[in-house]
Amino acid sequence: MSTFNQRRFLGAAALAAAGTAAAGQGENTGRANELKIRDVRAIITRPLGLHWIVVKVETNEPGLYGLGCSTFSYQPVAVASVVNDYLKEFLVGKNPADIEDIWQSCYASSYWRNGPVMNNALSGLDQALWDIKGKVAGMPVYDLFGGRARDAVPVYVVPSSRSLKATEDSIRELRAQSYYYMKLALPRDVPKECSPAIGTSKIALHNSKLGVQEHDEGSIYEPRPYFRRVLDLFEHVRSTIGREVELVYDVHERLPPIDGVGFAKDVEQYKPYFIEDLFAPEDNEYFRMVRQQSSTPMAMGELYNNPHEFIPLIKDRLIDFIRVHISQIGGLTPARKLAILCETFGVRTAWHGPGDVSPVGHAAHMHLNMNAWNLGVQEADPLRHMPDLVKEMFPGIPVPSEGYLRPNGLPGLGIDFDEKLAAKYPVGDFAHHVPKFANVRRADGTIQRP
Repeated sequence: MSTFNQRRFLGAAALAAAGTAAAGQGENTGRANELKIRDVRAIITRPLGLHWIVVKVETNEPGLYGLGCSTFSYQPVAVASVVNDYLKEFLVGKNPADIEDIWQSCYASSYWRNGPVMNNALSGLDQALWDIKGKVAGMPVYDLFGGRARDAVPVYVVPSSRSLKATEDSIRELRAQSYYYMKLALPRDVPKECSPAIGTSKIALHNSKLGVQEHDEGSIYEPRPYFRRVLDLFEHVRSTIGREVELVYDVHERLPPIDGVGFAKDVEQYKPYFIEDLFAPEDNEYFRMVRQQSSTPMAMGELYNNPHEFIPLIKDRLIDFIRVHISQIGGLTPARKLAILCETFGVRTAWHGPGDVSPVGHAAHMHLNMNAWNLGVQEADPLRHMPDLVKEMFPGIPVPSEGYLRPNGLPGLGIDFDEKLAAKYPVGDFAHHVPKFANVRRADGTIQRP
């Protein structure tokens, strides 16, 4: 048996008898070698109308478990099934300390790789194993990565989008609270004629994210009016607030590529911190055209699953911020490697962190960001608005204050999960609903991809 397999499958006493135990091996090392995975569960809960998936990995040591985020809000049952019906049987009995080996073997277990369902399932497992490793070591996960690169993690937040004036006032209030990075959203009171719509002119609840209007059959979106409204928004904020805040904006790949190139040029005068998802993943080559014509910083990655999608953009220095959804690429293990790759090419991290990332996932982001020297900023606005219910369900949830997230110093990810409380908010039939954005259309009825 190889030395590696001896370390994996023999207990500390057997290793000592075989003469392979290192001199001075500490108590924690022996404890880690004796640990085994006893159970693995994916738990879906819906306390805020969002499907959060938390993976819990239990060990043979009573009370020692790890938590991870597998949230794929639009197909939660599929992800939970992969964890509960496939990965669990594969993992029970393995040593949770062998994170790299477990990740690689699970990654290969479905043969076809880098699909969103499997990657999200793998992410929850992977984060939970890092949580266990930190608890065994008595260290926060960022210390396992090499320690702190900063004292706290800067975050960006979202000002009000009720109107242009409300946005302006909200930014001033947030600046008074020491927030510096702001994500702009289109105002909800724009005139109907600014965005052609079929049916009623009722503003969609998700207008702040997509800039669309709602009718009885779905939502209407037109690129050119949208383009102009975003530029008007930047103009208003810069003319009233000035340059004392950093602004980000998410185009959400909803412009035809050549219009995206023009938008990057037109918005450059307002000096955004970054523009996100200017193009769809299928249109990556347009980033070369943008780079030749504009210095507007580019952020990309929310819709990526596969390294083949984002590595060319990084190595050719066509983007400035990586915005991948960590659970979509498989968890902390690949995200840490990605952050190191990005550092080499001058790309900063700004992991995708909306409301459909569970509090466990946000905690994982924070630990990566505490360690990554090339951090840009963390998306954390959802954490500002978590009600007491969620704070009770997830003790230790990070909460931004004065523009930063500050870790609590507890071992592992520093967050816990109340399963009994979570069970009171089951997913039910909502797990099978098609999301509203799947029916966003052009004025002529053509489906518009997010």
